[in-house]
Amino acid sequence: MNLKDLKNLDRDEILGMLGLETKSSTAGWVAGTLGTFGLGLLVGAGIGLMLAPKPGRELRGDIRDRLRRAPEDLSETVSGMTGRDPLTSSPSNKAY
Repeated sequence: MNLKDLKNLDRDEILGMLGLETKSSTAGWVAGTLGTFGLGLLVGAGIGLMLAPKPGRELRGDIRDRLRRAPEDLSETVSGMTGRDPLTSSPSNKAY
């Protein structure tokens, strides 16, 4: 092997000839993972906005209304399954 051959080798090949190898860092792995996650998040949000059936103002209003109704809906679901009102812990008077 001469000097010209060494110039054509990359870092990993030279380290391999010496019996060494590069060590991957945890920070590099985490940065790559978070970057991929962030990119996926942006792509998903963009696709969601393009395919949204309503304008943003209407969609936000619907989400707000559903979140306000969530405790009532949960209460009705639980009382329907158990026969008790979870908010008062008393038997429900509703007939299904």
